[in-house]
Amino acid sequence: MQGRNCNPALPLGIAVLVLVLASISPASSQQQVSFNIGGSAAKKPSSGGGAGAGGGDSFDQFITKNVEHFAVTEQIYASKAKASGGKVLDAELAAAEAGTVRYVVSPDGKGNFKTITDAIKAVPEKNKKRTILDIKPGTYKEKLTIPMWKPFITFVGNPKNPPVITWDDTAGTRGKDGNPLGTLASATVAVEADYFSASGVVFKNNAPLAKAGQEGGQAVALRLFGTKAAFYNCTIDGGQDTLYDHKGLHYFKNCIIRGSVDFIFGFGRSLYTDCTIMSVTTEIAVLTAQQRSKTIDDKDAIESGFSFVRCKIFGLGQIYLGRAWGDSSRVVYSFTDMSKEVVPVGWDKWKVEKPDRRGGVFYGEYKCSGPGAMSNERIGWARVLDDAQARPFTGSHFVYGNSWILPPAKSNF
Repeated sequence: MQGRNCNPALPLGIAVLVLVLASISPASSQQQVSFNIGGSAAKKPSSGGGAGAGGGDSFDQFITKNVEHFAVTEQIYASKAKASGGKVLDAELAAAEAGTVRYVVSPDGKGNFKTITDAIKAVPEKNKKRTILDIKPGTYKEKLTIPMWKPFITFVGNPKNPPVITWDDTAGTRGKDGNPLGTLASATVAVEADYFSASGVVFKNNAPLAKAGQEGGQAVALRLFGTKAAFYNCTIDGGQDTLYDHKGLHYFKNCIIRGSVDFIFGFGRSLYTDCTIMSVTTEIAVLTAQQRSKTIDDKDAIESGFSFVRCKIFGLGQIYLGRAWGDSSRVVYSFTDMSKEVVPVGWDKWKVEKPDRRGGVFYGEYKCSGPGAMSNERIGWARVLDDAQARPFTGSHFVYGNSWILPPAKSNF
């Protein structure tokens, strides 16, 4: 999120191709506005509702279409599963799983590779086999990229003593060309390949927590650009912009995600189940900045959204559940426990003042609990969903998981 400070900023409208989009993040080329932190003369997130963003008929019309879409999709998958006698895996995934290979990464030299970097380099281009890297416990100070031509890679660690992959770049860090890296390139681990998975691994950006108003403080721990990626018992740890859920279908199970501002952001279509979402700032925290938008020239942008099921939200400061990065931002929390730090209004509209009446911001809550759960002070365009409205968001069908989500690989350590 190059050019953005720790505080939320105002979108000026983003209408670019995906390759250009890949170089920006929520506040690129945006006019800045700060939360009211530490008594500064800054603007606090608005709690206005009504016709603000995606309220009224536009929300109701969209949610009706969403339920109808789910019903059709459910019928299609049920038909395919019945015809095949069970789960319907993607053909390329089924072939890759049938040819699994494993390598050990160990800094002491008692494995196939001493570094994760060397292990990734050894994976052939256009890889067609599930390649499991058993990573021994320890701290791996490495900045990694899984290139798009190396799919089917898995990182496995022992969740009781997990390997920690750490780096400390920020958006303001100078690259080899002398220019700031920007948010995208600040990532400790960037996954650009499809069918990546990880279990029992810590992904960490160890940069100091950015202060309010600090330029270039964005520090991504994990960026996901490939589709059909799954994470089990992992920790994704950082400050501002911890998890760049950039694009694609993603699944998180029993993970811990720590950060401060917009620390789960992007236009991925992702399901978070039984995860712990933790604010680490004593100031204002914003959990999500979801970019679903009709103004981005990519169908994945409008089909995207974040769904949190049976999660736990707590931490420091004042916590906002999310704010609208895109004009049709979509986030739903179901069966989620919310601590008292979640502010009564719950959500911030950012600056989506006049949404397209055919769509709009989609923020919903369903059967959540805890002192921070749905209150009568919620912003006017956030809704309490009923059973039928929530159902499309509460299972793996949200990410079409029947064709690609598999149990996690087990560690040998």
